[in-house]
Amino acid sequence: MSEPVIFFIDDEANIRQAITQTLALEDLPVRAFADGPSALAELTPDFPGIILCDYHMPGMDGLAVLQAVQACDDSIPLIILTGQGDISTAVAAMRQGAYDFIEKPFHHDGLIEILKRAMDKRALALENRRLKAQLRVLARPGPRLLGSSSSMQTLLALLDPLLGTAADILLYGETGAGKDAIARYIHENSPRSEHNFVAINCGAVPENLIESELFGHEAGAFTGADKRRIGKFEHAHRGTLFLDELESMPLNLQVRLLRVLEERKIERLGSNQSIPVDVRVIAASKSDLKALSDAGDFRADLFYRLNVLRINIPPLRERRQDVPLLFHHFALIAASRYDREIIPLDASQAAALMQHDWPGNVRELRNLAERYVLMGAAALNDPDSAQLPAAGSQQTLAEMVDTYERSLIANALNACNGSIKQVMMQLGLARKTLYDKMKRHGLDKADYKD
Repeated sequence: MSEPVIFFIDDEANIRQAITQTLALEDLPVRAFADGPSALAELTPDFPGIILCDYHMPGMDGLAVLQAVQACDDSIPLIILTGQGDISTAVAAMRQGAYDFIEKPFHHDGLIEILKRAMDKRALALENRRLKAQLRVLARPGPRLLGSSSSMQTLLALLDPLLGTAADILLYGETGAGKDAIARYIHENSPRSEHNFVAINCGAVPENLIESELFGHEAGAFTGADKRRIGKFEHAHRGTLFLDELESMPLNLQVRLLRVLEERKIERLGSNQSIPVDVRVIAASKSDLKALSDAGDFRADLFYRLNVLRINIPPLRERRQDVPLLFHHFALIAASRYDREIIPLDASQAAALMQHDWPGNVRELRNLAERYVLMGAAALNDPDSAQLPAAGSQQTLAEMVDTYERSLIANALNACNGSIKQVMMQLGLARKTLYDKMKRHGLDKADYKD
């Protein structure tokens, strides 16, 4: 559930109908329940609404409902409906944490005012929770995943509960979409961050060497093996092993990988000794492994072993609103590396970046930002660079206006180093108007501060 809603609990059908109609006339979304357990069954800690509950109900009364709601999330406002003159009940409810109470028969305007105040309070509590969660993520050491688009927020929400586990993960994404960055993010924000993050590109190692690279070898195991060498699995012990371009792994080696994933033991080439390894494996592919397995080009048993936790990484063209922020981030890195100053993009340049389809995804954007720092605006017109905007991109007029407005604000935030006061002066906007537009476009001033 994502839209604000009022849960109204009352055991009397005529009262449920009357109040439901009253709230509907005020454009307040409401769901009515005949008893507490029915409503509580649909309650979650991220419930975006409030609860209006009668006190006198058979089985589970209002105070019992209040206690159950607080056990779920004590910041969910609950308003108690009490009988006339039942002040002691109201006092008891307030002492136990009820948001407010209202006596029957109640005044229409008074009820609506209380409900609207309670809904504002709940929205503020959820927003504070979201911001605190973002701060916790940004305060973590190691790589950060930048982006305020809905697809990026969905990705972060999928990753967050997996960070503290040891479960293997399969990443899917187009070339340049950021599979390596996400694998590093998972490692650095997990309990394994104190140990090694080991990456190997299965498509970049010759077939006759990849087995030794992964599992190691003993001295004399093959011609040229003059001493023992530990492989990537042993080196990643208690840490994370990232297997990129998994689709390129030879079929005969996939058998050994499957056995290691199931037994968590490896054998070096030239040895019969099993060595236990505690490794989290993050595998990545740009190809559809299911289709490859159906065609006999990838082992089906390995696919199903890895496909338990699958994360799809959205291409950059599906999160265009993140482009200015990412470009600014990469430009800052390049400017620091080459000791250059950044000339902020103008609005038309930023809008063109957001119109491009980015077939090379984040890697293409990062390379363009680096060229921009070195060459200036000429980099955007370089025939070897991305052609901006993409020829095939099509947007409605409303989408183009929306994109242009967002690019103007993002560009101003870049130029003003996130200073709201300076952006207000540059764009001629009132503070509230600017904040409203920033919220609508998913812009955060903190992302634009050096």
